[in-house]
Amino acid sequence: MWAFPERFSGRYVDLEPLSLAHLPAFLRHFDPEIYRYMSYRPGGPEEMEAHLRALLSEPGRVNWAILLGGGVAGRISVIAPDPENRKLELGTLLFKPFWGGPANKEAKYLLLRHAFEALGAERVQFKVHLQNERSQRALEALGAVREGVLRRNRRLKDGTFRDDVIYSILREEWPSVKARLEARLYGGP
Repeated sequence: MWAFPERFSGRYVDLEPLSLAHLPAFLRHFDPEIYRYMSYRPGGPEEMEAHLRALLSEPGRVNWAILLGGGVAGRISVIAPDPENRKLELGTLLFKPFWGGPANKEAKYLLLRHAFEALGAERVQFKVHLQNERSQRALEALGAVREGVLRRNRRLKDGTFRDDVIYSILREEWPSVKARLEARLYGGP
């Protein structure tokens, strides 16, 4: 069984266990555009509590709120950790005012470092909606490798299907990804 710390701290962000206490921030920052490519798309703020409850009750999933400057900037999750096969998936949702800043990069950095350096993971993967080009560019800038597309991979609430682009980082790629992230976040070469 893999263990994940309750909290992580970086230069810019802190990660704390996601809970219903974070619901007001999700309501305050509700914007349909941030859910446009998500598997679950709350139809409005009134569905947000159910969405958070679903995240918190999903077996095996570990969720953190991303805190930046004392406020909630979004959430990051470990999805389906698989210690036997030494792999896991990361999923993030960042509120629109925090797009392009350090919150997403540092939250991913903290969890990637834990996965590869503390847990001995061989693979960390990400799934991105095929039409979500902004997130694909962000993963490519991170150094993740695009592996391909899983067509009609997930059925959405409205009955349509989602095609997922799979990205990954492997253990041997982590040192260069780490160096790239540290340079982007903290300066240096």
